[in-house]
Amino acid sequence: MDMLRGEQIAAANLTDWRKLAQGLHARYVIDSFAAGARFVTVVSEAGDAVGHHPTVRIGDGYVDLELVTDDAIYRGEDGTELVIEWVTQQDVDLARRITEIAAEHGLTADPTAVSELEIGVDTTDSAAVAPMWAALLTGDPEAQGRGTPGDEIRDLTRRLPNLWFGDADGSSGQRFHVEVYVAPEVVEQRIAAAVAAGGKVVDDSESPGLTVIADAEGNRGVICADTSAQSD
Repeated sequence: MDMLRGEQIAAANLTDWRKLAQGLHARYVIDSFAAGARFVTVVSEAGDAVGHHPTVRIGDGYVDLELVTDDAIYRGEDGTELVIEWVTQQDVDLARRITEIAAEHGLTADPTAVSELEIGVDTTDSAAVAPMWAALLTGDPEAQGRGTPGDEIRDLTRRLPNLWFGDADGSSGQRFHVEVYVAPEVVEQRIAAAVAAGGKVVDDSESPGLTVIADAEGNRGVICADTSAQSD
């Protein structure tokens, strides 16, 4: 199934959902764990009907869901085809159905609360270091390159953040950094909170999509938002 581009996701107008990193994310507010379990049971039945399911996490007062297709097809302009982890039409369709189920259960969505964490490491040779990170993080060598054409490490069960590799120039300095994906409408608030807590914006040339913030000792993190998939 073909991956959907940002404008296609935006056109779907999924008011309860936000595109973060590779997938669609939603949070629903619940008044009890039992209410969340009942909601998830109906969601599971909807997933069974189409052979596709979200990743679900139930906590105190919320249910978090992520929808992503493990074998989406990327088609390049040059005819290249790659199998990647991304949003497809089946994710959009199931997201709509889950929104309907939530309404039937009287649940309220809180799309500004969704977030996704990824870890980046700059390296001069990702192929050389990726096997160790796959083994360390997941114990599974198949985690390397799963759902991506690169050496990125992705845990099949999504217990851990994705680890991806950037290009390093061989100089010393920070090699690891975190990327925090948030809903586009909370980017300014998150930046302001980080700055108020002692952070400093060091690169906002690609903001609001990417904003680099450093702590008092110069360690950097990135606030990310997929504005291409944002509905008007």
